[in-house]
Amino acid sequence: MGIHLKRAYDPPSSGDGIRILVDRIWPRGVTKEQAAFDFWAKDLAPSAELRKWFGHAPQRWEEFQRLYRIELEQHEAELDDLRKQAAAQRVTLVFGAKDRKHNQAVVLKQVIENQT
Repeated sequence: MGIHLKRAYDPPSSGDGIRILVDRIWPRGVTKEQAAFDFWAKDLAPSAELRKWFGHAPQRWEEFQRLYRIELEQHEAELDDLRKQAAAQRVTLVFGAKDRKHNQAVVLKQVIENQT
């Protein structure tokens, strides 16, 4: 599959393919022109409550993944659409978090690729 991850603050490139923002809130300080998102998947982002609880604290990472996967079970149709897109072309999931290893895009990529 062609799923890649990129921070919203990294410049877009022609190799990104379809750029999908996977945050519930717009990245601070990024204009629409700078972002060059093709789609904003708000419904696939963690709920506000889960996002606030997690706070990108590495010690909460395991529990965040578990809870976020439960939330994603409610969006199987959207996940299937992303799987189909990624099978056909490169898809870049874009996130705003500073931590590149502990964020929702990492979990979402695993779920789309059917990884545990």
